[in-house]
Amino acid sequence: MKYSKATNYALHTMAFLTLNEKDEAIGVEQLAKMQNLSPTYLSKILTKLVKAGLIESTPGVKGGYRLLKRQKETSFLDVIQAIEGQTSLFHCSLDHKELPHNHGCLIEQVMMNAEAKMKADLDATYIADIARQMKKKRA
Repeated sequence: MKYSKATNYALHTMAFLTLNEKDEAIGVEQLAKMQNLSPTYLSKILTKLVKAGLIESTPGVKGGYRLLKRQKETSFLDVIQAIEGQTSLFHCSLDHKELPHNHGCLIEQVMMNAEAKMKADLDATYIADIARQMKKKRA
């Protein structure tokens, strides 16, 4: 199990945007510089966050990206699903017709239960909470 680097950068970008107390749009160049990324690569990630409704993009010289006000309580799961999609991490590829009563794959059931617990934990953890902790450490 491994999340892509894009998820890592998306979570950090959301934390940076949450720490932006002025609520002004931040340009992609500035956001990319914070993470030592190319603006082109980060733009692709930001596009996914915009499409998911987590941030908004403002065009123009003073344009950039900012959180949508209604998204102050964005969870880790919201960001992860915006980047990775909502497909399950595990899918059994075997045919289990030989099992009595055809209850499906027992291994897949264990994996799906574990994934559901992980998703519940990520859904209960908010970017704003982590941003507050980051701010305290900086002070």
